Amino acid sequence: MKVMPQYNLSRLPENTALKQQKLPAHQLNLSASAVLSIFFATGGFCLCMGIVLLLSAKSTKELEINYTSICANCAQLRENSSNFDKECTCSVPFYLLDKMEGNVYMYYKLYGFHQNLYRYILSRSNSQLLGKDIWDVKDCSPFQVSQDGTPIIPCGAIANSIFNDTITLSYNLNSSINIKVPMLKTGLTWWTDKYVKFRNPRTSDLASVFAGSTKPLHWTRPVYELDTDDPGNNGFVNEDLIVWMRTAAFPTFKKLYRRLNRVNYFVEGLPAGNYSFNISYNFPVTAFQGEKSVVLSTLTWIGGGGLFLGLTYTVTGALTLLASFAILAIHLMLKRTKRNFL
Repeated sequence: MKVMPQYNLSRLPENTALKQQKLPAHQLNLSASAVLSIFFATGGFCLCMGIVLLLSAKSTKELEINYTSICANCAQLRENSSNFDKECTCSVPFYLLDKMEGNVYMYYKLYGFHQNLYRYILSRSNSQLLGKDIWDVKDCSPFQVSQDGTPIIPCGAIANSIFNDTITLSYNLNSSINIKVPMLKTGLTWWTDKYVKFRNPRTSDLASVFAGSTKPLHWTRPVYELDTDDPGNNGFVNEDLIVWMRTAAFPTFKKLYRRLNRVNYFVEGLPAGNYSFNISYNFPVTAFQGEKSVVLSTLTWIGGGGLFLGLTYTVTGALTLLASFAILAIHLMLKRTKRNFL
């Protein structure tokens, strides 16, 4: 006698149209001409878009000056532990061949600085930076408290290693007149960073709120005095701090430092002529064989002068068009073979 297997009915799927696959379905039956049209249209669009993006990126003007070796004397002085508190400045003269029209942005660029290390990225306190609990330092190892046990604000490895070189740009109008180029230190961050991710405690006196804390080890002033000229750019909403806290994915990166204030001689941008960067050297790089640069750049409607996006569209469009022609050739061969067979 054959015994039928017993089934656990409780484990069966429910008798619904979705779980029993009874929903109406439609299968696309595209003709060869429709498929070829889609391929050719996609390839043509990507190729044209890539060319436009490449031409737009090529239209940007960019000047990069590496000042690592130029300021080598300052590096030797400042990176010596016994002379760390001594100030050192250096001047980097250069000649701008062509006028930089429109909005001009100043960046600092670092080589060989790894902001993508796992422990480095985690060494921060988001609740502190949000202004919710400024005494929360539990996730900031090894920069939680000072040697005497005082909490560090802002804590963590990222904040402690902030880029702190001071860079100003001067324009030599003639042999006797040297003008400081007006630069803005606001408008550098994303709106969500300035008003969502970083917030100060709700008070009019930040100094009293941060009383009982200490500044990070490598900072020259506390967080509530980062910008003495603009109270709205102090504390956790200081834009230099916010830009630095957005960690980079690669060891070579640049971050926005200043933007041109288009007034007086600079209404149309930076005119051609003699300039100089005046740099107060603070940020050490020789210890990890790194380098530092200053970059002046204009932007286009797609952003900076990077070629990656344009090359991606161009290569994708070219490969799609090649595939389209290959499919067309195969389709014509099969069509001719079928006609001859009949």
